[in-house]
Amino acid sequence: MSGAQRGPRARDPAQGEPGKKRGKREVRGEFSAAIREPALQEKAGAAWGCGEPLNHEAIALDPVPFCHGVIPNFIQCPGFLDGLQRELLSLDFHPKCNDLYKFKQSDDLKKRKEPHISALRKVLFEEFREWLSAVTQVELEPTIDLSCAKYEYTDVLLCHDDELEGRRIAFILYLVPLWEKSDGGTLDLYSTDGRFQPQQVVKSLVPSWNSLAFFEVSPVSFHQVSEVLTEGKCRLSVSGWFHGPSVARPPRYIESLLPRSPHLPYDHEILYEWINPVYLDMDSQAQIQEEFEERSELLLKNFLKGEKFQLVCEALQKEDIKWNHQGPPNKRCYEKAEEGSLPDILRKCLEFFHSEALFLLLSNFTGLKLHFLASSDDENEEGEEGRAANCTGHSSSKPKQGESSQKANGDADQVDQPENDPQTKESDTKNSSSVPMCMGELRHWTNGHYTLVHDTQTTEFALDLLFFCGCEGMLGEIQAFPFLAAKGKEKGLRDFVNPENNCLALVYRDKETLKFVKYVNHRSLEHPKKQQSRAGFWDFSFVYYE
Repeated sequence: MSGAQRGPRARDPAQGEPGKKRGKREVRGEFSAAIREPALQEKAGAAWGCGEPLNHEAIALDPVPFCHGVIPNFIQCPGFLDGLQRELLSLDFHPKCNDLYKFKQSDDLKKRKEPHISALRKVLFEEFREWLSAVTQVELEPTIDLSCAKYEYTDVLLCHDDELEGRRIAFILYLVPLWEKSDGGTLDLYSTDGRFQPQQVVKSLVPSWNSLAFFEVSPVSFHQVSEVLTEGKCRLSVSGWFHGPSVARPPRYIESLLPRSPHLPYDHEILYEWINPVYLDMDSQAQIQEEFEERSELLLKNFLKGEKFQLVCEALQKEDIKWNHQGPPNKRCYEKAEEGSLPDILRKCLEFFHSEALFLLLSNFTGLKLHFLASSDDENEEGEEGRAANCTGHSSSKPKQGESSQKANGDADQVDQPENDPQTKESDTKNSSSVPMCMGELRHWTNGHYTLVHDTQTTEFALDLLFFCGCEGMLGEIQAFPFLAAKGKEKGLRDFVNPENNCLALVYRDKETLKFVKYVNHRSLEHPKKQQSRAGFWDFSFVYYE
């Protein structure tokens, strides 16, 4: 036999022991040997315990804005991740979409039998769990919380803290192609204020192949996955939580009540000044009310007179309007106009939505008792005739209970109040036996804006009004404004209305109905034929209470 004798063939440790049949070989994974070195492990534990940064080629730790770390080359077996990626992409993925997120997720990976997925479970919840317990000084349990997520074009996960009973350390293993910050999909970390409320993104972690990010779950661990901005790229990751003893939480912060006010004393002349005359016709009002009582929602197109609407749209472009950012980002993110900075036409438009005449017209549109001249349920049952005002022609009963718009799992517009707040109960009682009230604001929406459901709010009977401006050319199939769903249940979510120029949306909410404004992604604002100085669109948002 000629030629040099070859040495033993190099073996991939992921393929297990030699000598077994190829199809039967056990797949094994190993995590970074470098971070298991006793000296580096001790350094990492000291840095984590003292809240100090650690920068090493094998691991980076940072206590700001909350304790987190990144291991750049987590799995050291060369072929293991390719096999893992193939197995993960062959799984069934389910669309997940609500107020907080939009992406695709696999079923729980706890019991999957695929060899690479099984091996990864072993790595994470046995060997790595022991290492992480030693570094963080938290007794982590062998509980398995593990799933796979795919974030693709326009997918997002908004600001939240991951807090749930028993969760102590969150982790994400990335299996992504070459990824830049401009692709979006970053893991954004928020700073917090003295009330444990998130403020702003202060650090963004860009995903990279075979990197594992982890962080301590705490009252200040607010983070998000930013919107994926590049078509054709998939942000594939395996993520979950390590569990351990629960920690004490600070008292939940309760926001102050927002002020409500009765109508402004403007008579029917203001309606003739602003509204399309078709909506002041008695027969039209009767037809509108019949539809509303059946569906508990309405879309009234071309609501304002054309010339008025044009003046409003032009005024919204004024550079001297002051827009104040509304937060915190775990509840809402949009801009609200400061009324003192508004041009005269916009102030008058707000007064129009606040006027006594509109209260009465809305009563006739909906059958709700938003004015003393509107007939009540009792009066209708007794056969009394509905009273009419100068501008109206019809009044009737409330929308049918149980037929209001799809019910929601939270209200994110800061119009509802904490259910255990005595001020809320007092307010509910007061409103039910006194004059109708309202609250309203002028809002600006652009890419990245939203409102979220949050658990410190309750609901009450209310009529929501939205009037849209600056929406021409928007991609309607992307919009959802607002979303409504059954309280505490994701399955009831649906969109109610797409923003449309000069369109008035009305929806009746009962005590089981809540709302949020779906995240405005960058594709929503592609205006192929629109030229304006300020991107986005606007709405006049009012809530009326009987």
